Amino acid sequence: MNFNLIDGNVRGAETVTSNNLGFSVEQVSVQTTLSKAYLRKKIKEGDLKATYFGRRVVILREDLEAFLKKGSK
Repeated sequence: MNFNLIDGNVRGAETVTSNNLGFSVEQVSVQTTLSKAYLRKKIKEGDLKATYFGRRVVILREDLEAFLKKGSK
């Protein structure tokens, strides 16, 4: 999966490439146009797997790919 971040005004707006192992909720939201609230809801419901490092939420690339391939039901 290759993301190219266009909006340089987003906090933490480094370019997201296929070399990244994980992404923040904000990065995924920008790239997929899914709202942060929707992504957090899907994480809470267990539909989108996320890893926590303290308060930081990281969505691993393979988990994001699986979620996007599955689609919303």
